[in-house]
Amino acid sequence: MIKKHHLLALIAACSIAFPATAQTSTDAESTKTVKAFNNLEVTINAGSTGIGFDFATYVHKMVRIRTGFDFTPKITPTLNFAIEGGRYDENGNWVPTQFDTMAKTLEEFTGYKTDDKVAMKGEPTFWNYKLLVDVFPFKNKNWHVTAGFYLGPSRIAKAYNKTEEMASLLAVGIYNNIYDKIMAGEPIYGDNVYLDPDIEDKFIEYGRMGIRVGDHKSDGKPYLMEPDETGMVKANMKVNTFRPYLGFGYSGRMIKNNDKYYIGFECGAMFWGGTPELITHDGTNLTKDVKNIMFSVGDYVDVIKKFKVYPVINLRITRKLF
Repeated sequence: MIKKHHLLALIAACSIAFPATAQTSTDAESTKTVKAFNNLEVTINAGSTGIGFDFATYVHKMVRIRTGFDFTPKITPTLNFAIEGGRYDENGNWVPTQFDTMAKTLEEFTGYKTDDKVAMKGEPTFWNYKLLVDVFPFKNKNWHVTAGFYLGPSRIAKAYNKTEEMASLLAVGIYNNIYDKIMAGEPIYGDNVYLDPDIEDKFIEYGRMGIRVGDHKSDGKPYLMEPDETGMVKANMKVNTFRPYLGFGYSGRMIKNNDKYYIGFECGAMFWGGTPELITHDGTNLTKDVKNIMFSVGDYVDVIKKFKVYPVINLRITRKLF
C-alpha cells in the first residue's frame, strides 16, 4: 500500500517538474514548439522487469512523463528438497533416523511409498504498474535521467510442491499425526484405539519426518518443513508494494533520418525495501531465520539476499504516434 508521505512527495515532485503543463515552451535553438500532451509515444520493453509497454508524452522540451505496465513471463524452475527424520535426545541433541527405516514404517501404516526428495516449482508473480519522469539534460536529447516508482503486489514469486509429490507429503503428514498422538498418550483413532506398544516404541525412536531445508540460525538445530493441513508445502517471496526508482537511459533513431522509430536502453535501481522475505507456509523466513540451506535452493536464497535493491536493465523500442 502506498504510504501517505510517499504520495505527498510524489505530488510535490510533479508540481515542481511540470509547471509548463498548460503552457507552450520553445526550444531556444529551433522554432520547434513543445506543447504539453499534444504528443504521444508508445514503447515496448524487455529486460529484468519482464516484458512491458508504456505510453509517454513530453510536457516540456526537457521533461517527459510515462506510464505503463511490466510483467514477468511464467517460468517454473524446479527446486529439490530432501525428506529426513529424527528426534532430540535427552540432552537436546538431534539424532537423525535413516530415511529407509522411516519410509518402510510409513508404508506399513499409510500404504504410500515415499521418495527421499520432494520437488517444488518456483513461479514468478512479478508485475508492476509504473509512473516515471524523464529529464533530458543535454541538447541532443538522447540521454535522460529518470525518477518515479513501480507499484505491484507484495508477493513477487511463489513456490509449491509438484502434484506428483502429493502422495509422499500426505503420507508424511499422516505419520507425524500418529507420532504426535503417541507422544501425547492419545488413541490414534476414536476413544480407545491404540497401537501396539512395540510399534509405538518404533515411532518414538524414529521421531518426526519433514523436508530438510537447513538449520535454524537461532540454535543451529535442523529445520524440517512439514506439510500443511492440505498436504502441501509452499513459500512466498515478498517485498514492498511501493518501489521507488532511479535510473538513466539512452535512445536514438532506428532508421537514419526517420523520427518515428527509436531504440534505446534503460538502467537503474528499483528500491523494494531491503532483503526480500522468503516465507514458508509455517511462517519461517528463509532469508533471515535459516542457514545452511540445502541443494539448489540455497543458491537461490544466497542470490536473493544480495539484491537489497532490484537492478533494472531494459531494451526499449519506441514508436512516435504523433
